[in-house]
Amino acid sequence: MIDKTGLQLRDMKPDDLDAVLRIEQQVHSHPWTRGNFSDSLLHGHICKAYVDMDEIVGYAILMPAVDEVHLLDICIGVDYQRKGLGKKLLKDILALANELKFVRVLLEVRPSNVAAIALYRTMGFDEIGLRRGYYPAGQGREDAIVMENKLP
Repeated sequence: MIDKTGLQLRDMKPDDLDAVLRIEQQVHSHPWTRGNFSDSLLHGHICKAYVDMDEIVGYAILMPAVDEVHLLDICIGVDYQRKGLGKKLLKDILALANELKFVRVLLEVRPSNVAAIALYRTMGFDEIGLRRGYYPAGQGREDAIVMENKLP
């Protein structure tokens, strides 16, 4: 079990992409590609790796836009789920967004991702909209719930 106090949120580097892609492909039904992550690194998105010792256990990608930031991807590796690390990573991301003086964090989530929705609600996110047919799905498309956290 990981000691939650030993986790470090650090800038993601190109050398991290193999580990990040491994996690992404294990967790998501329609994972990002290496190109998606590379583009985020190149275009000034806030790309963070969640590291225990030298092992990447999770990550988050945020796209800044003026005074708000859009949480594009957040993930904890399969072997580290159900240990409170997702909540801790999200808490650290919200603290970072606040420190960087953003006024709110936006995200989309699949309605079928009940666990993520519950986590987001406990962390102060509210539903503010719906994007129809936003996500690819096994049979067609799935909507996205748009959520917002207004930072203090």
